[in-house]
Amino acid sequence: MGNKANLIKTHHNVRSPLVEAKREAGLVIEPLSSLYKDEVRALGRVLGLAPSLVGRHPFPGPGLAVRIVGEVTQEKCDLLRRADALFIEELRTRNLYDRIWQAFCVLLPIRSVGVSGDMRRYGHVLALRAVASLDAITADVYPFAMTDLLEISSLLTNRIPEIGRVVYDISSKPPATIEWE
Repeated sequence: MGNKANLIKTHHNVRSPLVEAKREAGLVIEPLSSLYKDEVRALGRVLGLAPSLVGRHPFPGPGLAVRIVGEVTQEKCDLLRRADALFIEELRTRNLYDRIWQAFCVLLPIRSVGVSGDMRRYGHVLALRAVASLDAITADVYPFAMTDLLEISSLLTNRIPEIGRVVYDISSKPPATIEWE
């Protein structure tokens, strides 16, 4: 790790405004906050935790609310939970889950026009994020086959009618971060 890694971790993972507010409200417990994700995974393996838990995206990681850009409501949490579960289920079905360091959905604060039958409707915009990494200090966008992206997008918009559009985040870290918050 470079000599700036600790600054990146402190700024991004531990000291974001959202995390600070939740910490002050007593809603965040971080017994392993000084460890990096790869170190927590290694510790989990030493402790004998199940591979499905240690390999979970992410392990450890934030709650769902940081993946809702804008106001967080019960409706948006429920919507994102359904979308994220479907995305992760598809990654497992396609044997992609364990090839990806971290994958998740982000609910954006906009709606986009679409067509349902003969009617126009405005649906939520959902961003998919998937990255490959060794340590989460740097990460590259996961190079999905286009057929996988097209099929996953179609599943999301067909099975979750509130979602009108799906986009794929192709940003690497740096300059972006893995999470959106």
